Amino acid sequence: MKRIAVDIGGTFTDCFVCWGGRFIQSKALTTHQNLALGFNEALDEACAELNVDRRTVLSEVDSVRYATTLGTNALIERSGPRVGLLITQGFDSTVPLSRGRGYADGLPYSEARDLTRARRPEPLVSIPLIRHVRERVDYKGDVVMPLDEEATRRAIRELVDAGAQAIVVALVNSTDNPAHELRVLELFLQEYPAQMLGAVPMILSHQVVGRKGEYVRATSAIIDAMLHSTMYFAMTSLEQNLRDNGYSKPMLLVHNSGGMAQLNSTDALQTVHSGPVAGIHAAETLGQQGSVGNIICGDMGGTSFDIGIVAEGGHKHYDFNPVVDRWLVSVPMVHLVTLGAGGGSIARYDTVFQALQVGPQSAGSDPGPACYDRGGLKPTVTDADLLLGYLDPANYANGRIKLNVRRTKQALEEICDTLDCDAIEAARRIKLLADASMAAGLVRELNQRGYKPDNFVFLAYGGNGPLHACGIAAQGGFDRVLAPPYSSVFSASGGAGLNQMHIHEKNTTLAFYHKLLQTVFSDFPTFNAIVEELEDRGRRDLLRQGVRAEDVEHRLELDMRYGMQRMEIALVAPKLRIESQTDVLDMIQIMNDEFARRFGADTVSPESGIWVTAVRVVSFVRSDALRFDNMLPPARKLATPAPVTTRQCHFPGHDGAMETPVYDGAALEPGVVIEGPAIVNPGATTYLVEPGWRFESAAQGAVWFIKNA
Repeated sequence: MKRIAVDIGGTFTDCFVCWGGRFIQSKALTTHQNLALGFNEALDEACAELNVDRRTVLSEVDSVRYATTLGTNALIERSGPRVGLLITQGFDSTVPLSRGRGYADGLPYSEARDLTRARRPEPLVSIPLIRHVRERVDYKGDVVMPLDEEATRRAIRELVDAGAQAIVVALVNSTDNPAHELRVLELFLQEYPAQMLGAVPMILSHQVVGRKGEYVRATSAIIDAMLHSTMYFAMTSLEQNLRDNGYSKPMLLVHNSGGMAQLNSTDALQTVHSGPVAGIHAAETLGQQGSVGNIICGDMGGTSFDIGIVAEGGHKHYDFNPVVDRWLVSVPMVHLVTLGAGGGSIARYDTVFQALQVGPQSAGSDPGPACYDRGGLKPTVTDADLLLGYLDPANYANGRIKLNVRRTKQALEEICDTLDCDAIEAARRIKLLADASMAAGLVRELNQRGYKPDNFVFLAYGGNGPLHACGIAAQGGFDRVLAPPYSSVFSASGGAGLNQMHIHEKNTTLAFYHKLLQTVFSDFPTFNAIVEELEDRGRRDLLRQGVRAEDVEHRLELDMRYGMQRMEIALVAPKLRIESQTDVLDMIQIMNDEFARRFGADTVSPESGIWVTAVRVVSFVRSDALRFDNMLPPARKLATPAPVTTRQCHFPGHDGAMETPVYDGAALEPGVVIEGPAIVNPGATTYLVEPGWRFESAAQGAVWFIKNA
């Protein structure tokens, strides 16, 4: 297996190269002005370790896979084009009203508790850029009112004249009959052909989302339109960089659904949060192969802390109506919670609450933390880690970034004056607050899903995960933490094992058991026709990308609920077709068992009716996956190697400095046990073993942090 997987984050660009039996991890600062520069730098570092030049590597790999937060950042910064909206007459206010509760979506927990003070987000589409068209399709897909084509042409011209740089068409019930949306596109191309200089893209909502719900379908298409040009130009420049360096195959983009596809088969919305999702996929693979049990993922990078859950056996959670930034959308996305807590999170004193705050603002890669000595003036979590003695100023990020302690002290002066403490105490408080914020996020996520922390292993990865693992675990109530193999670029390594995949779904209302009629579903042709249509769409998506028809596989999933409940769950069907009522009863039993397992036996109520609300087909082509050995610490223990040096370190809850041994990569030999406090720095990342914890090495460079009894 020869391939390259890249995760372009807000601070670092992570690169993972599979070269035969070797797996190389490397990093470079993200170059936001030209993403290709950071990619080339990270790849060159990996090539130097392989002793192979960049062109040779790119000409021989089978694929290059990109995951990026570019779309996420563009949405947060509102740096996309001005978007115009065409919607069915009478529904003009659907997006501005946002179901009357748009001010609540995407708020952090602390603000969501007091919605009276919540502020609505800045609209993605301003009211002057909304136009209606006269048409109507009913819920069955029948045309009630034909499209008024002349009025539609006028509306299109008005949007273009008003400065719309992208146009979204979101007509009512277009998921049941898209004829009017398709006709609007034809009229638009007649007026403004695609070959015109400065042509405006048009996004049809039914092609972005296959579910009912005018508001979430419209917001999904609007976000896709906002990110379209940003992603197109950035990704095509990356693809051109690959061409210039000898790579001739199509570039693959990681999707937030847990799959990937070529650039020409990717909606911009599908790239949001794709980097952290690749990490959750790697955790799923590790959970299936490594005998770890229940996993909660904590990806601590330079900008954010991303949380995901993988239940025992390697089953990750999905959101089918996730919130992106402040907007509810309707695309299948691996469940993910993002906190503004990372190594670059800025510490400040909040004069309103008269308390120290850490994040969500980040120093990013440019200028970066003050200690990077690149012009940053504000203290960050990384600055605190440096001052507490955890980081080696001369050997940070494999020695490529030299850290300046004097800059850190200067950046902390204002906080020290306000809190009336020295720099060490300020740094200790910053670390404690950052760890507490991330621990609270982990526990809150588990509690909301009915889990307990002591039943889960905390999987700590990302550039800063192993550095803060013990501190987060101590405050979250976790007794065991696993820093996985390739922990500093774990999300990038997840991209190396993804399958090419597309998900298509359709809203429906099918009574598998009708309470009033007391009948079991029997209209098998209707159900199977829906599945066949979705399979065909997924197959055509993959065939368009050059895969062989015989390699395409499908998985059928159903969203189901009981008649007396609104809560739906997604279930994998054992068969792709329903051929008898026995198949229906088998599916009902699967639903009953899953409800009982997740929510308790009292929630199981098939007598109230059982409804299928959505049919989903996952079409994919299997790819070679990374292999993980048994991750448990080996029974045979090795002698602790001699430390290479010692360092004075400061820990929360302990007065004064503690003499802390520092170990190199020899400590990663499976079976090595080290009692804290200790630091292990093999070069790629730093493992901090706090007092009261011990370090145990496992296979493939994995590390356990275990709390002493």
